[in-house]
Amino acid sequence: MTAAPSRDSAAIASQYFLFFGVMGLYLPYFNLYCYHLGFSGMEIGVLSALRAVTLVVFPLLWGIAADRTSRRRPIYILCHIASACIWAAFLLTDDFVAMAVITAAYGVFYAPIISFLEAFSMDMLGREKSSYGRVRAWGSFSFIAVVLGVGRIVDATSVRIIIPAILAVSLVHAIVAFSVPHARVQTSLAFGREARALLARQPLVFILCAFLMLVSHGTYYGFFSIHLEQLGYSATFIGASWALASGAEIGVMLCSKRLFQRLSLEATLVIAFAAAVLRWGIMAAAVSAGWILGAQLLHALTYGAFHMASILYMDRLAPAGAKTVGQAVNNALTYGLGLMVGFFVNGYFYETIGAAGMFRVSAAIALGAGVLFAGFNRLTPANARSGG
Repeated sequence: MTAAPSRDSAAIASQYFLFFGVMGLYLPYFNLYCYHLGFSGMEIGVLSALRAVTLVVFPLLWGIAADRTSRRRPIYILCHIASACIWAAFLLTDDFVAMAVITAAYGVFYAPIISFLEAFSMDMLGREKSSYGRVRAWGSFSFIAVVLGVGRIVDATSVRIIIPAILAVSLVHAIVAFSVPHARVQTSLAFGREARALLARQPLVFILCAFLMLVSHGTYYGFFSIHLEQLGYSATFIGASWALASGAEIGVMLCSKRLFQRLSLEATLVIAFAAAVLRWGIMAAAVSAGWILGAQLLHALTYGAFHMASILYMDRLAPAGAKTVGQAVNNALTYGLGLMVGFFVNGYFYETIGAAGMFRVSAAIALGAGVLFAGFNRLTPANARSGG
């Protein structure tokens, strides 16, 4: 009786492992690859923003299609196959315009994969959703292994290996996607009516603050690797710094139950905003390895704690009939639109004030978001914020 659940759990864990394996190649090294092609900061920012645009639009569109047709699994597999095939086109060009077109087309199919995977995970876990962290942790373990190993390989060879490496992992992921278990999907959701419930003041303030938090991450996700290389650090160190951040993230995820027993969701979010101010402030000034790595440990709060608390906070704010829509809107306006704006702003100003200057701007943005969120919740009656 336990073989099927165990097999399903292994299938989902393998999906996280491979998805974040691709992220371990893409996030630290793709922009660095573009930099070595001679692209300007603005061009790199545009490529990053194009991908972020797809994160705003296409998870919602593909999600609606999957729910309306009960075809989540076939669409998931299609997105894997199509995105892998499109990625292969990067092997054929180093022209900016061509790469922009490829990036946009790739994002159409790759953007919804993680939201589909989260839905599969929730279905598979059923009443055991508290075990989510143990399944999701395989993604973080993979990310750490990849960024560490690939950093050494890049040092020994060239950053140009990133394109074929991502293609290879993507092809494996497309094949393994066929192991994802079938799941029953609701076929009708009143998306418009449910979405209107999110127009109350409290959800809007939260979404605005979360949006600003992700805007502040634009410098980190877009230019951190380039910044470290310009400071004279090797690809091995760059990979290690990303891996350290992911390791810190794992720690807080594994302790999430204890964390939320001690702190309310509001307090956790305020702490995460404060940690972002500190982290970006350190990054703006730091040149020594010790300070840089120390700042990376704050990823436990700026991503790990913030991400978990945001999901739970939105779940609490959204009415019973709008849980899925609430999470979709939250994801689209933060990790989608927030990062897109962050990438555009960083790409525009990178040439004039550099990464250090942009980290100072990021700290100011995070500070503004934290003050707004803390101030609003201080003025909001406690009974409106119960359930943390």
